[in-house]
Amino acid sequence: MTANSVFDALEATWPASSLRRLGPWLLRDGKGGGKRVSAATLVGDFDKSTIADAEAAMQSANEPALFQLRPEDQELDAALAERGYTLLDPVTLYSVKLCDVPQTEPPPMTTFSHWPPLGIAKDLWAEGGIDPQRLAVMDRVQGPKCALLARNADRASGVAFVAVDGPTAMLHALEVTPTQRRKGSARHLLQAAAFWAQCQGARDLALAVTTANSAACSLYASFGMKVVGHYHYRQL
Repeated sequence: MTANSVFDALEATWPASSLRRLGPWLLRDGKGGGKRVSAATLVGDFDKSTIADAEAAMQSANEPALFQLRPEDQELDAALAERGYTLLDPVTLYSVKLCDVPQTEPPPMTTFSHWPPLGIAKDLWAEGGIDPQRLAVMDRVQGPKCALLARNADRASGVAFVAVDGPTAMLHALEVTPTQRRKGSARHLLQAAAFWAQCQGARDLALAVTTANSAACSLYASFGMKVVGHYHYRQL
């Protein structure tokens, strides 16, 4: 699976409220749903002089000047650094072919797939910083989607969101409550996401995680997921 196919699936399964093309730029209105749905990306030929146009458009929409930088955007990255932009949140993209994942459900009573999200799922997301604006991003997804609720020792322990775009299922917003970490809930959520995605006919499971989250990166690697790409942000 290529990084570009993961980026396409990210766009579909964690969508901005609206998109607008301005010269070589794709501008996003995220309605407060976070950097991924608010950052501008370069989709045409780079022209240093057009950075100001993108900045002005974002600022006129009362949004910070924020860009997402992919590996091919080295020239843009350097130009933004020269303009005083700060590098933020390097992200790693992971994926795994579902045929390489055992097609078994997690142990009974450890996970539950459902939609719309139950109140306890929303509470767990809120505890992890997933606010109503990010829940609204989930609501905007048009394809197959579900919330996954994990349980451990008769307690709700974690939550995740998974959605399908063509052959790719994307896992988002995996959160485990602090008192239940390192007890298997995150792996059960991964297993549940893979099983649900297989049932939807997806061929790959992918996700994006902050590179600094070493515990999560180790978990995904142990699940057989491979690094397929990276990106980061710059904000003025």
